[in-house]
Amino acid sequence: MRNIRTLIIDDEGGARQELIRMLKGYPQFTVLGEAANADEAEQLIGLLKPDLIFLDIQMPGRSGFGLLENLIQVPQVIFVTAFDHYAVQAFEVSAMDYLMKPVREERFKNAIDKAIEKIGSNEGAAIFVKDKGKHYFIKWKDVHLIESVENYARLFFGREQVLLKTSLNKLEENQDCQRFFRASRSILFNLDYISSVKKDDNHTLVELVTGEQIRISERQAIKFRNLIKQ
Repeated sequence: MRNIRTLIIDDEGGARQELIRMLKGYPQFTVLGEAANADEAEQLIGLLKPDLIFLDIQMPGRSGFGLLENLIQVPQVIFVTAFDHYAVQAFEVSAMDYLMKPVREERFKNAIDKAIEKIGSNEGAAIFVKDKGKHYFIKWKDVHLIESVENYARLFFGREQVLLKTSLNKLEENQDCQRFFRASRSILFNLDYISSVKKDDNHTLVELVTGEQIRISERQAIKFRNLIKQ
C-alpha cells in the first residue's frame, strides 16, 4: 500500500490536533500540513496535491463545500462536522465518508479503512460541482462531453449535465483531462467514449457510445487522425 498524503482542514486548532493524533496510529498516512480556513487550504491543496483531506464543513468565510467548488483537482474527502444536517448533505454529494465531532476512535477507524480501500483502488480523479442547489462529486472518467457555455463549461455524464464555472482552455490544461480531445472552440470529448469515426464532406465526424455526434473542425482533424493512429 502506497503512502497516503493527507491534509487537515478545520478552523479549530484542537480539532486539527486530535485528527493528527489519531492518524499517528496509521503509518500509511502522512500529514502534509493543516489549514484553518478555505483560503489557506486552497493554497496548500494546489501546492501539495494531497490524496486525502479531512475537511470541516462549517468554517468562517467559505465553507468546506465552498472550498471544493473552487478546486479543479479534488482529492478524496472525509468531511468532519459537528452538525447532523451537514452529515446528510455530505452523503448527498457522495463523499468518501463523514465524521461527527467529537470523533470516536471506532468510527475513525472505519473511515480510515474505507479511505485505504478507495484510494488503493485508484478510481480516478474527480471534480466537485454545485449546480441548481445540488452538489456532485463527478469522476472525470465518467464525463463523456464538455461544452462551452459563455463563462461556464457544461459537463455531460450519464444522463445528467451540470455547469462548472471554468473555461474549456483551463480544463484542457488540467492533467486529469488528458483523455479529452478539443474538437472545436466549444467542444471537448472523452476519447474513451468513441463509437465510430466517419468522413463527411471532407469533415471528420465522431460518434460517441452515448449517441452524440461531434464534427471535428478542419483545424483539429489532422491532429485527431494522427492521435487515433497511435
